[in-house]
Amino acid sequence: MANAGIQLLGFTLAFLGFIGSIASTIMVEWKASSYAGDNIITAQALYEGLWRSCASQSTGQIQCKVYDSLLQLPAIVQGTRGLMLSAILLSFIAIMVAVVGMRCTTCLADEPTQKDKVALAGGVLFIIGGLFALVGTSWYAQRVAQEFYDPFTPTNSRFEFGSALYVGWGAACLTIIGGSFLCCNCSNQGSGKSPRYPPSRSAGQPGRDYV
Repeated sequence: MANAGIQLLGFTLAFLGFIGSIASTIMVEWKASSYAGDNIITAQALYEGLWRSCASQSTGQIQCKVYDSLLQLPAIVQGTRGLMLSAILLSFIAIMVAVVGMRCTTCLADEPTQKDKVALAGGVLFIIGGLFALVGTSWYAQRVAQEFYDPFTPTNSRFEFGSALYVGWGAACLTIIGGSFLCCNCSNQGSGKSPRYPPSRSAGQPGRDYV
């Protein structure tokens, strides 16, 4: 029988990963302006995210601008948007499925085998959602690193990893680990194999009558 404690731990980790994926998606610090090399402009800091870009002045004033056109966005931004939104949607569905299949809930209480299968399905959805978030953040980070080391990129136009990437990586790992706990905790009941016992020597021998 599945362990309710391990299921609850896995669900908690995956749920925290779900919240982290949402936070990472809406954060603007996906990449931040770099001050490496000869770039000595410190009057403002530039940040770019999936939905808007911001400029932070040295006086503390922050100005943000939402991207005007979807079709004019770089392919990396559009692709990362799709991956992160898919990760959030799959994780949300996984939450609904896992709640039904967890041992600490009363749904399908009369069918423990089916309940474990539902929990397994929720874990698989969590893992897929976590992989989507991991691919999205890693793909974006790879593009940022590629442009940073490109010698043709102007010094004052180089960016480094923003805090949203680290939040996304952590959220993806939590979602995958939590989903793995739900998957590895499936029940062994219902395999249909009953234990075999050696037949008794007296079994099957006809009785004998003695006079």
